[in-house]
Parts: sequence; C-alpha cells; structure tokens
Amino acid sequence: QVHLVESGGGSVQAGGSLRLSCVASGYTYSGACMGWFRQAPGKEREGVASISAGGTEIYYADSVNGRFTISQDNAKNTVYLQMNSLKPEDTAMYYCAARQRRACFRLGLATEYGYWGQGTQVTVSS
Repeated sequence: QVHLVESGGGSVQAGGSLRLSCVASGYTYSGACMGWFRQAPGKEREGVASISAGGTEIYYADSVNGRFTISQDNAKNTVYLQMNSLKPEDTAMYYCAARQRRACFRLGLATEYGYWGQGTQVTVSS
C-alpha cells in the first residue's frame, strides 16, 4: 500500500513563498510519476505540477509556470513543491499524488493518479 504524507502548508501574504513536501512510503516512489494537485472550495481539483521518475519530465499548469518548482530527492523518498510569488488565487488544499507508472507524459488529470495524500492547506492573503 502506497502512503503519501504532505507537509509545509501555511498562511502567507501575497508575494511570499512556501515549500511543500511529500514523503512516500510503501513502495519505491522513485519509480513513479509524482504530481501536485490543488483544490479550492467549490472548485474541481486541478493539476499543478508533475515530475517523472528520475526527473526527466516536468510539467506545470500555466497558472503556476515560472513561480512554482517541483523537485524530488530519491534518497529521502520525498517530492517538493517550491512556491514563490504566491497569489491569493493560489489558496487551496494541496495534495500529493502518485501514478502507477514511471512516465508522466503530461500533467494529467486527478483521475489518472491512483494514490493520494491527505492534503496540506495553503492560504495566501492579499
């Protein structure tokens, strides 16, 4: 059973930064495409960024491209999401997810990811 645990959320002012972490256990996570998603109240869950096993593929949503950076540390079984220049519209619950294959091919939909963490809240005030 794959287990994903996110951390690093919090409240910041617009223009600030946060770094989210996702620790994976239960399998060799470095063999999977990993993604970050977010969901604001009343909205659908949307993809933010994804990274393939080995880091050869990285994809970002247009809304965060240039501000967010996804990375991974295989030794720590951890995926990160560095979020800079945060905006109020970035406020949401952020989730880590894993696919059951190494390649991502694209950012992907939430339905394409089989494993999910419990989420960490990010709140950006203006």
